[in-house]
Amino acid sequence: MTELFDGYHDNYRDVVQSSIDFSGLPHHFFMRAKADLLGNLIAQRLDTERPDMLDVGCGVGSLHPLLHGMVGRLSGIDVSSASLAQARADNGRVDYREFDGRTFPFDDASFDLVTAVCVMHHLVPTEWAQFIAEMRRVTRPGGLVCVIEHNPYNPLTRLAVARCEFDRDAVLLGAGTTRKLMAAGGLREIGARHFLLLPWDTKPSRRLEATLSGVPLGGQYAAFGTA
Repeated sequence: MTELFDGYHDNYRDVVQSSIDFSGLPHHFFMRAKADLLGNLIAQRLDTERPDMLDVGCGVGSLHPLLHGMVGRLSGIDVSSASLAQARADNGRVDYREFDGRTFPFDDASFDLVTAVCVMHHLVPTEWAQFIAEMRRVTRPGGLVCVIEHNPYNPLTRLAVARCEFDRDAVLLGAGTTRKLMAAGGLREIGARHFLLLPWDTKPSRRLEATLSGVPLGGQYAAFGTA
């Protein structure tokens, strides 16, 4: 995986955009939806207003400019040193570190919120349980673990994945599978929300989408649990 993403560090956004061009929507629309969802989870599930956050598999840090003012200390880790170099150039205030793909380079209970955005489908399924265990390990008691993934039951999502060069070996996992992994890993108060169902960035469409978050139709989902 390191070699794969090192090769896309300077054109990552362009490759992603080419895979979703059929939607008529910019990459930023999808990143904004993720940031908004994380903001809602912070408000509803955490006691601290600006949590310390770790973004696992952060890539070139595309999400991080949208988190300013939402989180406190922000850290990102990735197996791709080239991607991290780009992330550092774009986001000077974020603590970026390399990791070996298995053990996160932080002590136990270091963060209030630990996320992995479209990362797990790049892992071999036999590694999923260990990955969730690491996310839980570095999360403080009462903190939140959040996995955002592609919804394999959405046909447009499957089309986007099929069109994406670095998703050629992806193994998609549904929200039910992710929730079971979280439960087996000792997380509690586990939930899931589907999003990116409606292709409009307006307040009415966002409100409508929120009411439909329990229906497994959105292009992506967030599964989350308390440590």
